[in-house]
Amino acid sequence: MPNPIVRFAHVSKTYDGVARIVDGLDLDIERGEFLTLLGPSGSGKTTTLMMLAGFETPTEGEILLEGKPLSKLPPHRRAIGMVFQNYALFPHMSVADNIAFPLSVRGVPRDEIARRVERALDMVQLAGFGSRRPAQLSGGQQQRIAVARALVFEPKLVLMDEPLGALDKQLREQMQLEVRRLHQRLGVTMVYVTHDQHEALTMSDRIAVIHRGRVQQLDRPERIYEQPVNAFVARFIGENNRLDGRIETVDGVRCTVRIDGHALVEGSLAAPLGTGTPVTMSLRPERVQISDAPPTIEPDRGCRLMGTLREVIYLGDHVRARVVVPGNDDFTVKRPIDEARRLPALGAAVELAWAPEHCRAFAREGADIRA
Repeated sequence: MPNPIVRFAHVSKTYDGVARIVDGLDLDIERGEFLTLLGPSGSGKTTTLMMLAGFETPTEGEILLEGKPLSKLPPHRRAIGMVFQNYALFPHMSVADNIAFPLSVRGVPRDEIARRVERALDMVQLAGFGSRRPAQLSGGQQQRIAVARALVFEPKLVLMDEPLGALDKQLREQMQLEVRRLHQRLGVTMVYVTHDQHEALTMSDRIAVIHRGRVQQLDRPERIYEQPVNAFVARFIGENNRLDGRIETVDGVRCTVRIDGHALVEGSLAAPLGTGTPVTMSLRPERVQISDAPPTIEPDRGCRLMGTLREVIYLGDHVRARVVVPGNDDFTVKRPIDEARRLPALGAAVELAWAPEHCRAFAREGADIRA
């Protein structure tokens, strides 16, 4: 990326001099993009955001905003908007005064403040709410006010630290779409922290999957989901079935793997690996077809696996089938609801099938820790 708005240049953070919360981070953020930092608790994603905001100081490396180092610049001089998980609204101030606060501390004239506050309220569809106090608003409305306050002074960059975490599921999904539409309309650069994979897939232009202080994969949502680069990303993003085995043959990116010492199945390599390598194969439940086992079962049938149907769960728009297969007693298949009637009876022998590009093979030892 020739001219990123933000550049992390080999940034590390440690509190005790031993354990690195962020470990040698190199990351470029493109102007105008919606980038999500996604990872489990303790992965370093929030620490990364706090260093960018100026609330934490890197132990090593440098963070650049539009090519200029931020290390000696205090948070209020970084022209960065911030939205916190707990909203951080002033309870004694009106909605209008909360939104106006970043403008007041910057010495913006009063008439200009009034104009910008009104525009910000319109932007988040809360015109007419300026005289209310935060306690008089719903959780979703308070979150919109927090977003309006972060945007009102027209920052170069807006940071959001799990801002929807306190909302219920329905409101959370509504706010995901609203924030996404707001970003598309304004074109401001947004960096968003979450541990919610669905949220990241829904909202992002790109996702940085972080684990143990390192970026495991940085890519578009569809590539993160369909083409994970290691076993950690495959496990963390969405559902997946795991099959352990050893590589028997390799042909370019295609491979065959002996599962649990018995079944031989086909898949594709996420990275170059040789024969005999212990691997974990990852297969999304929705990519698997399920049918009655054929009368004559061939032991090695490529992208197929034999099993026993143990459970079918109705979930409205789809069904989940649990199948016992070699090496996995809890193999899950997800199929559209109109296929439910065609499923075999519980206890029946079934055949599972998939395309080789949907079954990814990763080295079992160490490859799930660092990309």
